Formats: sequence, C-alpha cells, structure tokens
Amino acid sequence: WTRPVIRLGHYAHPVFQQAANTPVLHAAFDQLAGQGRWLPQGGLGTFPVRFPSPDDPGDAGWHIDVSFGLDAPNFMDWRANIVSKARALLMLFLFSDVGDDDAPTLIRAGSHLDIARQLAPRGEAGMSLGELAADGFAGSAHRSVVSATGAAGTVYLCHPFLVHSAQPHRGAAARFMAQPPLLS
Repeated sequence: WTRPVIRLGHYAHPVFQQAANTPVLHAAFDQLAGQGRWLPQGGLGTFPVRFPSPDDPGDAGWHIDVSFGLDAPNFMDWRANIVSKARALLMLFLFSDVGDDDAPTLIRAGSHLDIARQLAPRGEAGMSLGELAADGFAGSAHRSVVSATGAAGTVYLCHPFLVHSAQPHRGAAARFMAQPPLLS
C-alpha cells in the first residue's frame, strides 16, 4: 500500500457483468429510470481501491458525475444537463465491507434538487463540471452529509446529480468499490 488510492480499469469479465445485471438490479433500474430507458451493464467501470493512509488521496472533493462531452481532454469541461443526457443513475457497488473509517463515499442528501435548479435554465447545453464546481458546490452545502457504508454486496443507486465526495481512508483494511454509471 504505497499510495492512498489506485484506480483499476474497466472490468467487463463475466463475473462483473453478472454482478451488475442481477434480476433485482434490473427491477430497480426499471423502477428508477423507467422500463426500456437504460442500457444493460457491460461491466463495472473503474474500481477506486482505497488504502489506509495518513496522506491526502488527491481526489477528494465535492462533485457530481457528468454525462456527456466526455471527449474533451479536460474532465472539468465534461457536461451535465437537466435531463441527465446519457446517464440514468450513479451507482456505488461495495465489494468490501465499508464502515465510517473505511473511506465511504460522502453524499449530500437531497443535493440533486440543488443541482437540478442550477441546470434547468441552461437547457440542452447544460453546464460543465468546472462551471458547476466554481463555487465548490456551495448551493448544496446546507445539506446533511451521509456516508455510503455497508456490507460487501451493498449497491447504492443514486440520482446522477447527487453531490458526493471521496475521502481519506482511516480504517485498517483496503476498501474495494466500483462506480459505474447506468447509461440511458
């Protein structure tokens, strides 16, 4: 464990495809995104593996997951719009037990409402991550913060506009999580 976090590439092995495409998840996707309005998972995206460390992981900071314009070389130019073009859900798959000290993702509960209000006037063009983050997501700072904790196998299905953040790992064992989008 020489670094606080490493990112493993996009895993599409059959076991990961099966984990992301269970009947229970498909029923939840239908309920949340609408039947026929999402694409089956081809894998589980990246795995940010966090290790116990006193060092700053270098990637903690409030953000939302944007959904289009991903061909821009600077990720701060990637965009989101009020209809969350191409992204139906933010998903967090816990592959290890995650307690309060194990770097759970922090979520500003209800912040999707704040972001929707920011995006609505901008229409189809939406806003870039840089524009949204310009004030440090101050519009959602009043929201209570909850931690995405749980036993291995827990899956969080979240609105794509939820403001969330990584954090340093203060626990004792590595934390494994995948964070694929549910595409629409």
